[in-house]
Amino acid sequence: MADTISAASARRMCCSMPERVQLHLAMLALQFGYAGFHVVSRAALNMGISKIVFPVYRNIIALLLLLPFAYFLEKKERPAITLSFLVQFFLLAVVGITANQGFYLLGLDNTSPTFASAIQNSVPAITFLMAAILRIEQVRLNRKDGIAKMLGTLSCVAGATVITLYKGPTIYSPAPPLHSTTPLLLSLGDAKGKNWTLGCIYLIGHCLSWSGWLVLQAPVLKKYPARLSVTSYTCFFGVLQFLIIAAFLERDAQAWLVHSGGELFSVFYAGVVASGIAFAVQIWCIDRGGPVFVAVYQPVQTLVVAIMASVALGEEFYLGGIIGAVLIITGLYLVLWGKNEERKFSKEKALIQSPAEHSNNRSTSHVKSSLAQPLLPPSTETV
Repeated sequence: MADTISAASARRMCCSMPERVQLHLAMLALQFGYAGFHVVSRAALNMGISKIVFPVYRNIIALLLLLPFAYFLEKKERPAITLSFLVQFFLLAVVGITANQGFYLLGLDNTSPTFASAIQNSVPAITFLMAAILRIEQVRLNRKDGIAKMLGTLSCVAGATVITLYKGPTIYSPAPPLHSTTPLLLSLGDAKGKNWTLGCIYLIGHCLSWSGWLVLQAPVLKKYPARLSVTSYTCFFGVLQFLIIAAFLERDAQAWLVHSGGELFSVFYAGVVASGIAFAVQIWCIDRGGPVFVAVYQPVQTLVVAIMASVALGEEFYLGGIIGAVLIITGLYLVLWGKNEERKFSKEKALIQSPAEHSNNRSTSHVKSSLAQPLLPPSTETV
């Protein structure tokens, strides 16, 4: 009885919580989930998991999670599948799964979780640049929103360039006793003896692939407006593509075995939290709060990753990475501010036009009705 009362009171508290508060809590949880993914993925790579096996298992788990929801929730809005749709889903998988996740793991293996997360802040600006080149997005340099979006894009490009070309001196290094007291963390340390510049180039390729995936999804979703089904098909083809790559590059049967509980946890975390749950939460937040609201929280992930990676992995912070991260985050907010101002301008323009159109319609209808009326007033006999 007490359990029933407590459960009912918990539901009432949840229902009484304002939706805006729920959105903020959901976005904070999402950023912590993604931040954990960066750290867990780096730990998995340092434990020796294959860069091809890891995304195969991750996408299989994500597919198993998404498939039932896509099948039952989108029965009515899912169009019939055709060869053209299958080709489009296959190409989305090439860009959004295979290239995106492959470049990410290669870049993460040569850099660190903090800088991988920092470079990801450039995705909105790169997406805007691609959309502008493809004429999907309009750039008006005679207005402040257009100037802000252009400056934001340039700032993000400059930040990514600084991170790639300039590592700089160490600004912060964790205390040595952390590793001496915990042998497990010693095996999960920062990248040593790796090619930092090459890793940053891989991460830029990851951001380009991610942005291209976002841009290419738009025309596909117009013709096939079943988002969960599109994602499920994309995951399916992504698994097939990674398996084909594995047939040529990963012939060691031992690589497909899970050798430790840490590897098993990292695979399930990537598939369940970073793909399945995160996708569902993000869809709900975009639907309720809008894409700008979701994108504004992206830098929070970088801060959380920096703290988690420093504590768990003993990651060092470098001057070039900090300067680049500041430039990228500044560029992100400039692009988001420009998009927000553009949306406000469009709403004000629509409000100005609608009364004028309404008055024009009224005057036209008045003229038509006056022409249709008889010259003499109607007889009052019918009253």
